[in-house]
Amino acid sequence: MGAFVGLLAGFGLLLIWHGATARPTAPRTRVRSQRTREHLIQAGLNGVTPAQLVALQVLGALLVGVLGIALTQSISVSAIFAVFAAAVPRLIVSRLRHKRQADLRELWPEVVDNLTSGVRAGLSLPEALSAIGTRGPEQLREPFRQFGADYRTSGRFNESLDRLKAALADPVGDRVCESLRVAREVGGTDLGRLLSTLSGFLRDDARTRAELLARQSWSVNAARMAVAAPWLVLILLATQRETLQAYDTPTGTLILAIGAILSLIAYRLMIRIGRLPEERRVLR
Repeated sequence: MGAFVGLLAGFGLLLIWHGATARPTAPRTRVRSQRTREHLIQAGLNGVTPAQLVALQVLGALLVGVLGIALTQSISVSAIFAVFAAAVPRLIVSRLRHKRQADLRELWPEVVDNLTSGVRAGLSLPEALSAIGTRGPEQLREPFRQFGADYRTSGRFNESLDRLKAALADPVGDRVCESLRVAREVGGTDLGRLLSTLSGFLRDDARTRAELLARQSWSVNAARMAVAAPWLVLILLATQRETLQAYDTPTGTLILAIGAILSLIAYRLMIRIGRLPEERRVLR
């Protein structure tokens, strides 16, 4: 126990020294906050801010830590599971983000088909985009409804399209918006053909990715089970007082810390190997 308290004190002094000597990192912090905000939007959590997400992580860690100490009276075991609890909100956001992006990938061809039918019916491009807010897929109506209101207020297509891209925060949406921007600036009579080609391309891409995801999902699930299994065993062992006393020693604490680090490295490595390349917003 004394060694663990000494380790915490040393870590606290290290943080104080780092805070006093480190250079300002406001730009990096701002970039990280913007990336977190974008991930929250992509997960469909528009009302959650990065600060609220961090607060939820801290609250989860505190609750699990206090509950663990109350049930097991083991600081080391409770601290490990408190760290795991702090990571849970991020994992949930990541899971919701990937699920929503997969769902939207199936919906974008329908959006492009609606645009094609609207243009062929004689609507202008801004009018066809605004119409998606009323007759498009339910999950995508609100951003296009905001685009329609914004364009009617300002009359500036490019600025309204930029705000639409920011509201969608989707790589496929970026490609669609930039294709429409080029088509409007260049003009001509090939807009219907361009939209039909884009719709076919998006359908082929969504079909291919769905097949690949179905084939590699077993490896991702196996990686999660392999990482979770040792810690489920630890929960069962925590019912025995002798086990908790062993883990409260300096050696036991070191074993838990090394196990947690190795589990994190193995999980990230297995997920990286099994996951398909993620689409990036290169046209933001």
